[in-house]
Amino acid sequence: MPNIAGCNESGNVISRRNALIGGAAMVAATLLPAMTFAAGRKAEHGASTKGAQRRRSVNTITTKDGTQIYYKDWGKGQPVVFSHGWPLSSDAWEDQMFHLASRGYRCIAHDRRGHGRSSQPWTGNDMDTYADDLAALVETLGLKDAVHVGHSTGGGEVARYIARHGTKRVAKAVLIGAIPPLMLKTPNNPDGLSIEVFDDIRSKVLADRSQFFKDLSMPFYGYNKPDAKVSEGVRDSFWLQGMMAGFPAAYYCIKAFSETDQTEDLKKMTVPTLFIHGDGDQIVPIGASAQAAAKIAPKAQLMVYAGASHGLCTTHKDKVNSDLLAFLKA
Repeated sequence: MPNIAGCNESGNVISRRNALIGGAAMVAATLLPAMTFAAGRKAEHGASTKGAQRRRSVNTITTKDGTQIYYKDWGKGQPVVFSHGWPLSSDAWEDQMFHLASRGYRCIAHDRRGHGRSSQPWTGNDMDTYADDLAALVETLGLKDAVHVGHSTGGGEVARYIARHGTKRVAKAVLIGAIPPLMLKTPNNPDGLSIEVFDDIRSKVLADRSQFFKDLSMPFYGYNKPDAKVSEGVRDSFWLQGMMAGFPAAYYCIKAFSETDQTEDLKKMTVPTLFIHGDGDQIVPIGASAQAAAKIAPKAQLMVYAGASHGLCTTHKDKVNSDLLAFLKA
């Protein structure tokens, strides 16, 4: 320990030169740890920044218009690619992803542009662009022999992806509670929903989308039925995912999922295709969707869940997981 009194252990006064040397050594000893700490912090910050950049690059792809698409990639094996519904994110698929990844499949799910953790561009909130973003993800990751699973709007995305980009990389498809062929009521689609239904959704999104998403979670999961067992946690998760979507996507996606006629898309789905739909779906009624679509897709199989809601991937997750696994193995 330095002798700050200026004396050595024998009591002799040390020379002025030795005192100066000792003082300098003390200053150096004091400053060196701080300098070392600062340098370490700088290096740590640089490494942390580079690490964060690497993590971002691993978990996102960039589309041709500069939009960054976030995705999850779990497990190893045959790829299963999940496309979520509006206004949710890839988080909606975690029950299915964990189940299948634990059983030897590579599970990939992305946040659609404008949703979740992906970029929030003003443009591109249409089915063609959604399909092209999915194609960019598949090609960037080099996926082949993939099974594409889409829920609600995500089912439309899968159908349009196959129609625009073919089946070269696709082994099978699963559409759950999906919107094809067309949700909107037209002269050729008399079982569809009137335009007033979708105008009402738009007006509620504009007025107070936070409250609207809370309210929407009730019929979405069938929680408005007298015998329903309501999970406030599930409702909170729905709201949170919905509020992560940017306003342009929350608004303009309504037109995409309601007015896009995908009849011709379904005709091009020449791979084995499983349709899963609840006959208690209050969001995408089964008559104008799965029951009609299964008659159009060339290799379709329809599985109806009695009484199930639109949010059946959550409310009936064990059955969905089991049926998915069986279809993958078939």
